Amino acid sequence: MRPDPAVAATRRAVREALSSVAPGDVIVACSGGADSLALLGAAAHCRDRRVLAVTVDHGLQRGSADQAMNVVQQAQALGLYAEIVRVTVGDNGGPEGAARTARYAALDEAADRHEAAAVLLGHTLDDQAETVLLGLARGSGGRSLAGMAAVNGRYVRPFLGIDRATTAKACAAQGLHPWDDPHNADPSYTRVRVRTHALPALSDALGPGVPEALARTADLLRADADALDQWAAAVTRSVTHEDGGIDVAGLASEPAAIRTRVLRAAAIAAGVKGGALTADHTHSMDALIVDWKGQGPVALPGSFVAARRYGTLRFTSAPRPTADVPGDEETQALCA
Repeated sequence: MRPDPAVAATRRAVREALSSVAPGDVIVACSGGADSLALLGAAAHCRDRRVLAVTVDHGLQRGSADQAMNVVQQAQALGLYAEIVRVTVGDNGGPEGAARTARYAALDEAADRHEAAAVLLGHTLDDQAETVLLGLARGSGGRSLAGMAAVNGRYVRPFLGIDRATTAKACAAQGLHPWDDPHNADPSYTRVRVRTHALPALSDALGPGVPEALARTADLLRADADALDQWAAAVTRSVTHEDGGIDVAGLASEPAAIRTRVLRAAAIAAGVKGGALTADHTHSMDALIVDWKGQGPVALPGSFVAARRYGTLRFTSAPRPTADVPGDEETQALCA
């Protein structure tokens, strides 16, 4: 008897995703929602690998322990080994960011402990569309608009081509009982407002297919971003001195898309936190390369500065004295 079409689609997606993963055990990160539960059901159908279910209990909601146990019981009913990992959520990066950090740390620990070849995540096409729209609203640039990668190190997302309606149908067809996380309906979260208001409004205005179009945009932009990143990595190697300084003349001849990538990577390599670097920081550093008028150092997050001296852009952890700047031979030439 052929499986339900939704079940067949989820199994096919998992099979195709695992075809490029090295042999070994696979962990399914399962919250108990329809997406991750459908992923668990599809992965359980794989006969050539041992599949492990890991559910992370953040302890942020009443009854979270009971929900985690519900995931374990459903995984065991599918014939899978399952475990609960309990974490303590900090306060850095806001509630969502802190929970995400704790969750991925727990998944990394579980993957290391089990020597898993991959960790499967249940993000869907709808999640991808929301990510792209959020990036667009923030003016984040091409890499952000590229959304989530299907493969990012040990993390694999088989369902980026499958929508939520399909995962819900797959759960129903297999007798799986998803949990509706109340956070997914809380309008205080930006992503929830995008899901419940912004995307439906776009579909009403533009017609059906908006999530699919946004997901295709992510695929196209990711290919472009990957190519630019490779180009920038080659340029970084050619213009970076042994002490970490950047050769100004060598970088100035490159297109802006490459220069900004090189500068961002150099700042992070010097110790600046990537999450704190804004487009304004990058543009100010770029001005030291291509719009040099003798300006002083650029202040960067974490008390770092980027300063141009004698044809080299250098990153230091404390501002140089103001009196040093006019001594630069380039500044003297400009003022002569």
